[in-house]
Amino acid sequence: MTHDAPSVPTALSPAPASEQGSTSTSTSISTPATASTAASASASATASEPSTGRLIGIDLARGLAVFGMYAAHVGPDPSVGGPLGFVLELARGRSSALFALLAGFSLVLITGRPHPRTGRAGRQAVGRILIRSVVLVVLGFALTALDTDVDVILAFYGLTFLAVLPLYRLRVRTLAVIGAACALVMPQLLYVIRQSIDNGDWADTVIRWDPLARVSDTDGLVELLFTGEYPVLTWMPFMVVGMVVARLDLGRAKIRARLALAGGGLAVLGYGGSWLALRLVPNAHATVAAATDGDSAASAWWSDTVGYLTDGTPAAWLLVAAPHSQTTFSILGNTGVALLVVAACVAVTARMPRVTRPATPVAAVGMISLTAYVLHILAIYVVGMEEETVPALIALLAFIATAMLLATAWTRRFRRGPLEYLLHATTRVTRHIK
Repeated sequence: MTHDAPSVPTALSPAPASEQGSTSTSTSISTPATASTAASASASATASEPSTGRLIGIDLARGLAVFGMYAAHVGPDPSVGGPLGFVLELARGRSSALFALLAGFSLVLITGRPHPRTGRAGRQAVGRILIRSVVLVVLGFALTALDTDVDVILAFYGLTFLAVLPLYRLRVRTLAVIGAACALVMPQLLYVIRQSIDNGDWADTVIRWDPLARVSDTDGLVELLFTGEYPVLTWMPFMVVGMVVARLDLGRAKIRARLALAGGGLAVLGYGGSWLALRLVPNAHATVAAATDGDSAASAWWSDTVGYLTDGTPAAWLLVAAPHSQTTFSILGNTGVALLVVAACVAVTARMPRVTRPATPVAAVGMISLTAYVLHILAIYVVGMEEETVPALIALLAFIATAMLLATAWTRRFRRGPLEYLLHATTRVTRHIK
């Protein structure tokens, strides 16, 4: 099964102006053409009014995450080696982490940035998040029912939104502490729970009584929380960090520099820490190699080529930093890479308008990325990309080119993508919340 999947609509498409309050005007994110004015907009923006450049930078990061997902699903295998193989391997797993981080960013956009909404406006914002989360879960299970080779992430993201929503009023430092605590504690908790599932029958009882499991023909909440490819327990930290980033004044060069430094430090701590631990802990490499179906455990500190667990999860697996390993090291490393991408995209759109203009098709994909994601799953279902009907590299380039062309044409005329419009329509009922 392939893994990188896009984030939820609130993460993939900018919140409309009505949902952002003082964050921006509707024209600031309505079309890629505004990218050329990013530098001048950022110069005049205040700390409490994020500039056009910053929002376009987030769209650009979303677009890159979409392309990373395309690479994981229809691109060549990283075993091709060379620079292409490295880029393809880098995209796997880390793209989904970037989506999750951007999901947390967009949650803050909807609930209020830089200051959380209160009173009726706050209740309405919470209502919008709740409705979007339910829609994501339903849409995710519907796409999963198509039985493609893609591990659809939408349902996991929908439930993760609900898990982090109570945190939206907290201060930056408090959110940062919670994010760090989740990264340190949740993987160990998940390991203990998965061990109890393997050695007991309580999960089967929960699944048997879970209406979601019966309706979706899956393991329902047990899968979403614990046993799936994107368990809520270990994907919460990404969203919490995204909420932290959304509270920052990204218009300031010093803040962007600190964000990049933090990202680099986390990447080194995650991947470097795993590399060191796997060499210092006796028999760790051999234990991981014996428990997986990959070619070698030598890549376990950064790559999914280590393979997947075949029979149980040894404690040594907690030392791995492969993108989908659900360990503390992997969360730290993936978060670091995501922060580096966000910092780079925001810096480019804020300081380099000549570079931003050619990048607007990528940002356009980020603006309608829920639509881009769903359509690419449908294309895989119809065409059957898993059968390699065309060379993988050609398929990847075709997906990217088509997405950029359609997204650019659509965003020149409309504020939201087709599915983004439908999602927005489902939340209009929250206007009646008192």
